[in-house]
Order: sequence, then structure tokens, then C-alpha cells
Amino acid sequence: MPATPRPPLIHPDKSDLSLVAVLHALADPTRLTIVRTLRADPERPCGTFPVTVAPSTLSHHFRVLREAGVIRQRDEGNRRWTTLRLPDLDARFPGLIDTVLASPPDNT
Repeated sequence: MPATPRPPLIHPDKSDLSLVAVLHALADPTRLTIVRTLRADPERPCGTFPVTVAPSTLSHHFRVLREAGVIRQRDEGNRRWTTLRLPDLDARFPGLIDTVLASPPDNT
């Protein structure tokens, strides 16, 4: 029996990126770890991020980041690859990602 295809991934156009949505996506520590990881390593398969959350929770974090326009994902075989949309983000909000990543972690 053939596998059920995954639904298509939705990525906003660069011109549709919202500062509020991007900042919301970056406000979560797990999502910030994903972005930090991608800043250092531009493309990774989804199961290789240094986070300790359930796969369903990780999928949620990827969806929030993707729908905000922070990441782009693509399927290749049975793997989903994730990249940081740094050129698009820098074009819309110059220096935002590097500023956020340079800030000290919130230890509350």
C-alpha cells in the first residue's frame, strides 16, 4: 500500500513576513535553539536538532517557525530538511536575527 503523502508545506513570501510573527516565533527557548543551530549549520534534517521535546512538540515548533517565515523546510525522500531564511529575514528586518541571537539567554 502506498504511503500517504505529506501535506504541502506553506511558506510565506518574503514580502508577507511580519515582525510580530517573527518575534513571537523567536520568543520560545526551543525555537530559539532551533534558530541558533541553523545559524551555525545552515541546513539540517529535522530529527537532528539538540532539543529535548517530543517529536509532536518539535513538529509544532517547526510549524510556528515556518509559518512566521523564519525557516524553510523541504522534503527529500523520507527526510524533512530545514534551513534558516536568513537572506529573507535580513532583507525585511536587517540584523534582527543576529541581534536576537546575540542577546543573553533569559534565565527566568
